[in-house]
Amino acid sequence: LPLLFSQQSGLYEYKIFGGLADCPPTLCVDVYMDLDFRKQWDQYVKELYEKTYDGEKVIYWEVKYPFPLSNRDYVYIRECREMDVDGRKIWVVLAQSVSVPQCPEKPGIIRVKSYKQSLAIESDGKTGSKVYMYYFDNPGGMIPSWLVNWAAKSGVPTFLKDMQKACRNYSKST
Repeated sequence: LPLLFSQQSGLYEYKIFGGLADCPPTLCVDVYMDLDFRKQWDQYVKELYEKTYDGEKVIYWEVKYPFPLSNRDYVYIRECREMDVDGRKIWVVLAQSVSVPQCPEKPGIIRVKSYKQSLAIESDGKTGSKVYMYYFDNPGGMIPSWLVNWAAKSGVPTFLKDMQKACRNYSKST
């Protein structure tokens, strides 16, 4: 569900509601937080790692973009918390871009300097999970409207299907 972020900016923020059948919340969170495993199942990851700078864990993520567009990279922090809301267990993951001098921009890759994500996962009452995500980034450069439309209409559902498949594979490998 894309919403225009600001009438003048032309940028979009996304609010996504979905379900992952047969993927319990603890498994979803484990898969989502496991950067090494994500490199195996997310086809758009070019580079992804976590390092500690000045006592803070920072994630570097380079995303493959289709030719002829330049790849994008992100430098961000994230936090995961398990919460109890009126007896319901809800896992919340927050992520936000940061500027870290030890992670300079790379030639030929566009740095996404404005990125924010909120993710909430809880049980669907059966064997799966309900997922809510708010997502915003400014990808910079000239992104054609066809790519924005593709990301909103097929990229996000594809990501959820890939994550569901990853959850099935993860349970077998742990």
